[in-house]
Amino acid sequence: MFPTTPPYYYLLVTVFFAFWLVRRERLGTLILICAANLFFYSRSGLIYLALIPAAAGIDYLLGGAIARTEQPNLRRLLVTCSIAMNVGLIVTTKFVLSLSLSFYAFQALTYTLDIYRGDAKPAPGFGEYLASVTFFPTILAGPITRVSSLVPQWKWKGTVLSGEEGGRALFLIGLGLFKKFLIADYLANNLINRVFDLPTLYSSGDVLAAVYAYAFQLYYDFSGYSDIALGAGLLLGIRLPINFNAPYTAANISDFWRRWHISFSNWLRDYLFFSLPGKRTKAMPYLNLVITMAIGGLWHGISWNFLIWGLLHGIGQAVFRLWQTMKQPMWRWAACLLTFHFVLFAWIFFRAATFETAMQILGQIAALRPATATFGNVSPAFLFVLLAGIAGHFIPKSWSDTSVVWFSKAPAVVQAAALAGLLLSIRLVASSGAAPFIYSRF
Repeated sequence: MFPTTPPYYYLLVTVFFAFWLVRRERLGTLILICAANLFFYSRSGLIYLALIPAAAGIDYLLGGAIARTEQPNLRRLLVTCSIAMNVGLIVTTKFVLSLSLSFYAFQALTYTLDIYRGDAKPAPGFGEYLASVTFFPTILAGPITRVSSLVPQWKWKGTVLSGEEGGRALFLIGLGLFKKFLIADYLANNLINRVFDLPTLYSSGDVLAAVYAYAFQLYYDFSGYSDIALGAGLLLGIRLPINFNAPYTAANISDFWRRWHISFSNWLRDYLFFSLPGKRTKAMPYLNLVITMAIGGLWHGISWNFLIWGLLHGIGQAVFRLWQTMKQPMWRWAACLLTFHFVLFAWIFFRAATFETAMQILGQIAALRPATATFGNVSPAFLFVLLAGIAGHFIPKSWSDTSVVWFSKAPAVVQAAALAGLLLSIRLVASSGAAPFIYSRF
């Protein structure tokens, strides 16, 4: 059940109306949300109806036990059990089941690890915990949300959804669908997929265009999902953390990871990087950056390409940290340009199916000459969508904020007309449907 299919919105609308009817009743609210979450999982297989409650129950009990005991060895044993179980879920479901539980496991680990570190207290009840850790808008591709930040949001009295918040939620959902159908999928279907499948059949110019376009396909695909998740959460009175902030405007690779998949990079920093030993030596922090990003790369898949992608980003961050110690200035525009092209280079390994394919793509680009710089497969429509996507990424934040405010304050008939126009455009441009979100397979 993807946020690009009607069943997702049937579920969201049903839960929305039921949620606000029972909002003042604690038990009714928790039963509704937990049932909706489990129903969402069950659409990928009935096995999840047994697997998810069992895993959640174990983590909930482990969290409570960690909070109650003061014995260091026992606390370490309990948190190790939680880590082992959730890592096991990530590994086994990624290869065995149709729906990976990676994002569930990441959220579940924030609960036990935060309690172990003394950064959070146990949830007041299993219902609040289960509703938070399995919240269906986030389960396919995030944003990864700390359980401790979700639990307090299940309030039962005096809370209503204002018209402006509802308008903002609809704007975010509409924006996410626009990004997915009209930019990301269009770019993929009209050049990117063909070039990355058989790069040697295309000119150097076509390959280069596809590589640039992939950077924006991935951004609009993933940020589109995040927008829909934020909007769906807001319709249910839940505020989720933003996951993207104009990442291709970053002035260095560390800044890029403060803007790209923010919840994942924060998770890697807080729960992996800070847990690695050896920070008191001069070299270890640099090595730990490389290790952290290498593990992050391998989470996407056990392959040389993902390992290389992770290593590139880890080495890039280590080099930047070393550069900082040298206090060498660089013009911002040059730094942004260099960072973008470093990220672009790494994306080739991320997207290519094999290392050999990645090398073929790089070989085609290296062979770029005036005679081979032809763009016969770059149609005017493709170029228009790509340029529109680039422009949309770099518009000032104040413009996008103003658009959200304008839409949320507009009369309901205007909002409905805008959404209807969007759906009509999607139907005309993407009549064959949408491809699964890229990060839903991780």
